[in-house]
Amino acid sequence: MPKSVRPLIAGNWKMNGLGASLAEALTLAEALTEIPANARVALCPPFTLIGRMATALKGSTVEIGAQDVHPQASGAYTGDIAAAMLADAGATLVIVGHSERRTMHGETDADVAKKVEAALASGLEPIVCVGETLEERKSGKAEAIVCGQIEGSLPKVLEGRAFSVAYEPVWAIGTGLTPSNEEIVAMHAAIRAAIVDRVGETGRKAAILYGGSVKPANAMEILALPEVGGALVGGASLKAADFLPIVRAI
Repeated sequence: MPKSVRPLIAGNWKMNGLGASLAEALTLAEALTEIPANARVALCPPFTLIGRMATALKGSTVEIGAQDVHPQASGAYTGDIAAAMLADAGATLVIVGHSERRTMHGETDADVAKKVEAALASGLEPIVCVGETLEERKSGKAEAIVCGQIEGSLPKVLEGRAFSVAYEPVWAIGTGLTPSNEEIVAMHAAIRAAIVDRVGETGRKAAILYGGSVKPANAMEILALPEVGGALVGGASLKAADFLPIVRAI
């Protein structure tokens, strides 16, 4: 990763967390106040906690993100949420195209690109997720699949804007499996080339996060690899005691 780009460690709480969970966020923020991190740190709670978390962590270094956004600014979209609403609640980042959204909700690259545009229009920084399944990995097409997702998911309007890309080996999420260091390095290098090809020099400034079963035990080794500019952390981000060692690993 270019030395001018500050790493990003983002915690994706997924469909977890109630009001009592804010205590974990406060514990994290307090620890980072005492000893600042070498990376940007963000928490992406469920929609119901964004406003409360933003209020609770006001003045801290922890950034607040959302887990999804609708491509339209407003309208008759029951159950969805617009980028302006997220920003109004206190979010500054948003995850788009997570593998669970692509798989469970049938989101296409074109859908993701529209969500990126919506996020940018409301001043949110997108974290764009890409990744391959185990079948795609075994077929030898992993890099082609992922680079194709980048081509389709990154709109040209990203040129000159802040964003990051999160690589999720889908087969590693929640399974405890992790690609080899060589596989991670090769994929991140391919992603960097694809980003630059898509959005030009802006692509050299984007952090590429690794997002496949990151844990305190493997974080330091993974985060030290070339072109790994941070991590998108799932279950290990729910507890400050688990998430903080990952934050400190870079």
